[in-house]
Amino acid sequence: MIELPEGSWWDWDVVAWNPGQLRLGAGHDLSYAHGLELVFSDPAFVTCPAAFQDPVFREPTADEVRFVARQVGETPPVLVAFEADAGGRHLASGLVAAGRLDIVRGTVFRYWRAELAGGEHLAPWVRPPA
Repeated sequence: MIELPEGSWWDWDVVAWNPGQLRLGAGHDLSYAHGLELVFSDPAFVTCPAAFQDPVFREPTADEVRFVARQVGETPPVLVAFEADAGGRHLASGLVAAGRLDIVRGTVFRYWRAELAGGEHLAPWVRPPA
């Protein structure tokens, strides 16, 4: 199971997702920035809401481990499971299998800023004004 650093990590969303990486961003208000990212390298299997709140991370069940191993052909090095509020009547389940997981702290702005301090970054979709 993963342990998050101290902080206000109740709002979450998918920041970036491509064949080599899945990034989940978290913060107390995702309108302008987020301060935590879960970076899954080489994601092999992902079921995850695009946006969610208050996730409860847990160990994957034996059935989940077997299911993912059947889907990808082996038991992955990283398998993270969680339940979260995704706006529906019931909690949404998340399951991510990957080669590696890095937990990264630092401010990631979701709008253009020309001046960035150490540890600050721009979200991948942010572009300078034309």
